[in-house]
Amino acid sequence: MITRTGPGRLIRVKERMNGAMYREILSDNLLPSARALKMKRGWVFQHDNDPKHTARATKEWLRKKHFKVLEWPSQSPDLNPIENLWMELKVRVAQQQPQNITALEEI
Repeated sequence: MITRTGPGRLIRVKERMNGAMYREILSDNLLPSARALKMKRGWVFQHDNDPKHTARATKEWLRKKHFKVLEWPSQSPDLNPIENLWMELKVRVAQQQPQNITALEEI
């Protein structure tokens, strides 16, 4: 989660992510991140059109939890704010050249 007030928790995924894992990450981290960032009621969640994000089970989970989800146009990475964060992370990794996972996680 990234917001205008800062980032939420960064989660290290150790294996290939599927829909169930994505929902578990949301379940464990979405509300705690929103609370830590002192987000007010009525905020809107945005994710891209990755299949695990648009899966029926994920949509149902978000609906049951009463999350407002922004409809996102397909094939529009240029509009996605997370792409800026990924670029910043790539630059930092290239500059610092971590030699192990611990060093990478500290970036």
